[in-house]
Amino acid sequence: MAISDKLIQVKDLKKYYNKGAIKALDGVSVDIDKGDVMVVIGPSGSGKSTLLRSLNLLEQPTSGSIIFEGVDITRKKGPDGKKLDIDKHRQKMGMVFQHFNLFPHMTILQNMCIAPVQVKGVSQEDAEKKAMELLARVGLADRADAYPIQLSGGQKQRVAIVRALAMEPDVMLFDEPTSALDPEMVGEVLDVMKELAREGMTMVVVTHEMGFAREVGNRVLFMADGKLLEEGSPDEIFNHPQNPRLQDFLSKVL
Repeated sequence: MAISDKLIQVKDLKKYYNKGAIKALDGVSVDIDKGDVMVVIGPSGSGKSTLLRSLNLLEQPTSGSIIFEGVDITRKKGPDGKKLDIDKHRQKMGMVFQHFNLFPHMTILQNMCIAPVQVKGVSQEDAEKKAMELLARVGLADRADAYPIQLSGGQKQRVAIVRALAMEPDVMLFDEPTSALDPEMVGEVLDVMKELAREGMTMVVVTHEMGFAREVGNRVLFMADGKLLEEGSPDEIFNHPQNPRLQDFLSKVL
């Protein structure tokens, strides 16, 4: 595979707490290619969210490297010797959290427009036009003037997804995007994510939704105790698991 197809390369990533007593990540290496829908599964406390949050340096790794679009973002300086502008790289990574993180005092439209206008310098008019297109896409154009408190959890999460898309990222990172939702709202959020996957958006998804992992992911990573224990296609992971830890995990969740 040509190097240009590799969007993110994670090399021997470690994240230790308490002087090494807690190994949240213990030497994880993985390549994420353009167009991948990589789903990360594993028991709670396995390091899944730490890995995801490390990709845009919301977690600062203890050691190892993360090469995003050819630049090692864990280094303080870029290839030109100048100080690395991590915010510039973060703009290309959309992030969706468990708890929406919408600004409660702003309308949905204002929530959608603030980053494109303030960070990317897009005009208010263009930002609003794009925001309305994105809201229409997830069936929420009629809620543009509503405030987050007036929306259901599923609606808030759909807004959080299109808010990230408004920045036109190269990759979308999802940290358990459905775990804070009532069960009947999970489907509406997963449908938006499936649509993104069909359009070829590169996605890294930490989730407990095994059906989504099986149906939408093209690669599945299984983590436990801070280590990447197995990776493969959904068929390999779910139908032919090799690692005993993975076999045990699947026996409990499927």
